[in-house]
Amino acid sequence: MRSIWKGAITFGLVNVPVSLYSATESHDVRLHQVHDADGGRIRYQRKCEVCGKVVPYENIDKAFADGDRTVVLSEEDISSLPAERSREIDVLEFVPSDQVDPIMFESSYYLAPDSSSIKSYVLLRRILQETDRTAIVSFALRQKTRLGALRVRGDVLMLQTMLWADEVRGAEFPALDEKVRISAKEMEMSAALVSSFESEFEPTAFTDEYQEQLRLLIDAKLEKGDALDTVATFGEGEEEGGEVLDLMEALRRSVEASRGRKGVEGKASTSTANKRRAQVKAAAKDTDGKDDEESEGEAKGSARSDLAKSAPKSAPKRRAKRPA
Repeated sequence: MRSIWKGAITFGLVNVPVSLYSATESHDVRLHQVHDADGGRIRYQRKCEVCGKVVPYENIDKAFADGDRTVVLSEEDISSLPAERSREIDVLEFVPSDQVDPIMFESSYYLAPDSSSIKSYVLLRRILQETDRTAIVSFALRQKTRLGALRVRGDVLMLQTMLWADEVRGAEFPALDEKVRISAKEMEMSAALVSSFESEFEPTAFTDEYQEQLRLLIDAKLEKGDALDTVATFGEGEEEGGEVLDLMEALRRSVEASRGRKGVEGKASTSTANKRRAQVKAAAKDTDGKDDEESEGEAKGSARSDLAKSAPKSAPKRRAKRPA
């Protein structure tokens, strides 16, 4: 990893030299915009509205307009601000970790020791661990003064940028003011349903299904010479609608389905996923002896049949959600 910032954590007379590294990365498939008629790449240009010329990025300044007047701020102007020049992560206070609301978190960074002696780094890490505290800090990064939470992850100090209090919206929904009666039986069934889904969280067990399907579609189009129907690759989407159940019946069915599935869930899900991938590839290749419509129909029918055998229809589908 490459360091994106270097500075020091300061609290009292303690100074901890650190290097900042991005803790996350995106694995999304990158898509470009093209002209649908000829496939030509669509590109955007930064054009000046006064002279009409395309302006290189290095010749672009920032500006603020209040209506009638515009103030131009050069790179030198911005870098002269005291906060921008600061290379310190100032500890403002140490707070109980459970008091920091996760809704305020933005980006995550690792802080690595940037000194021949790491004693001060280890000292700060141990203090946070043993007191179960999070350090609330302020610092400047990328032309912005930021609030941050400094905490421990494994053996590393982690810095998470935070939203300011006025950037978090209040949750005010009139529907939540309605009085709702929950029976003891409904609570009992809900607790049983939650119990049937209990597990230890393992992040690597979940994958981005959309990105997997997108990569599969791209591979199939490449193999088939870019003459591929999306339905022939993925089949039709799940049908909407169906039987409307009351809360108690939905809970009862969910509990029964979950209990019956729990022992074989891992094997069944792996088998189903492998079968679907094989069917997708088979449908994409289309054998010489069959036309596209016949191959598509057989692929859909086979996929539906295998899915119906391997998973109960009433079982709730568990999907990983991407954070915002």
